[in-house]
Amino acid sequence: MKPKSLRADVLAGLTTSFALVPECIAFALVAHLNPLMGLYGAFIICTLTALFGGRPGMVSGAAGSMAVVIVALVVQHGVQYLLATVLLGGLIMVAFGLLRLGKLVRMVPHPVMLGFVNGLAIIIALAQLEHFKAGGAWLSGMPLYLMLGLVAATMAIVYLLPRLTRAVPPALVAILGVGLLVWLLGLPTRTLGDMARIAGGLPVLAVPDVPWSLETLGIIAPYAVLMALVGLLETLLTLNLTDEITESRGYPDRECAALGAANLVSGLFGGMGGCAMIGQTMINLSSGGRGRLSGVVAGVMILLFVLFLSPLIERIPLAALVGVMFVVAQRTFAWASLRVLDKVPLNDALVILVVTVVTVFTDLATAVLCGIVVAALNFAWQQARELYADTHQEADGSKLYRLHGTLFFASTTPFLDQFDPAGDPPQVTLDCRHLSFVDYSAIAALKTLRERYAKAGKHLRVLHLSERCRQLLKRAGVHHE
Repeated sequence: MKPKSLRADVLAGLTTSFALVPECIAFALVAHLNPLMGLYGAFIICTLTALFGGRPGMVSGAAGSMAVVIVALVVQHGVQYLLATVLLGGLIMVAFGLLRLGKLVRMVPHPVMLGFVNGLAIIIALAQLEHFKAGGAWLSGMPLYLMLGLVAATMAIVYLLPRLTRAVPPALVAILGVGLLVWLLGLPTRTLGDMARIAGGLPVLAVPDVPWSLETLGIIAPYAVLMALVGLLETLLTLNLTDEITESRGYPDRECAALGAANLVSGLFGGMGGCAMIGQTMINLSSGGRGRLSGVVAGVMILLFVLFLSPLIERIPLAALVGVMFVVAQRTFAWASLRVLDKVPLNDALVILVVTVVTVFTDLATAVLCGIVVAALNFAWQQARELYADTHQEADGSKLYRLHGTLFFASTTPFLDQFDPAGDPPQVTLDCRHLSFVDYSAIAALKTLRERYAKAGKHLRVLHLSERCRQLLKRAGVHHE
């Protein structure tokens, strides 16, 4: 590795670690867990995925999307059941990677990606508003003005410093600079230590203390499956986004397997489950982190914070971290998607808006699923409308139908409407040279058409079927001569 790249990765990893700490603490508190569980999970998952994953530069940790999934489990059954769930979820992720199912992310349309990015940007921004509260009430008066001023100062440094120099990550300078200012002037503002104390020891290996029975499996399996699906989905979408930003190609199957293994280790050492974190990934990339070292540094620094540096880290003003995350939200949001809303097809604009809104108000998995369903239904509708037939009267008095398009569940009715069994001559030919059979509905439609002509006392001959179509019809027992 070149010295310049080495330096860039180290500084980017250090910057990212500062942004990881408050997020992981907050997500642990959301899930009713000890904040150290979030930090241990972030250390293990961030380090292992950076070392063995398929996307250098991407940052994983104890993610909020997974924390929300397991709140009910922790409340009802306790922490040990959560750790068992993390183990099972990790196994599912490993299996997903080994079965090479990462390619399924290709099924996610670009409008869904835009909605995903926009929704997460809004969530990142809204999550920062909690830091403007104290004791459940909004800040007011001087504490509010001081908080706003420090946030504005942080954002100004992040935006303006690159105009002067790119030698150091602007987010790192902003965090350290504002922290130093608060310490020197003794400004009365909230710090990271006000969220939680992060001092602790090394994580200890321990198998979850649960009854290893079918009853336990029945309790944890639904949460593990949901946790794995949410984690894999967010990771694969973040991997796609990282590919676009870095103009390079990651390996989704390897990333899924590494993420699963990292979750297994995290569960065995008392850490939360996790996945890719888009906000921290954006900080890492914008700070110059492109290699595996940046993720390793971020993960190891979290452990060092817990073991040795907690007195210093707990002095970092929350305002500095909030300012950096506001910049991340602004840069994550795909502003270009707003400019093209009136230029792209209405259905694509609808998908972008649906995924964005559903991401904000429910969760990522539901949002992406809704987006894919809407996009798939629209695609099916468009394909069904494009099916048409050319007809020709042959010299021997027979009639030729030449079909164009794709025959599947949504186009069977338009397909059958092209024909006139009652008015056609005794001999009819269907030319399928330009017609594709996709599913069983297509086979059933052809069978229905043949039966209609037979009922009318006429013969339907089918020509130029592709080999694939012949095999489909043969397996279904439909005669096509």
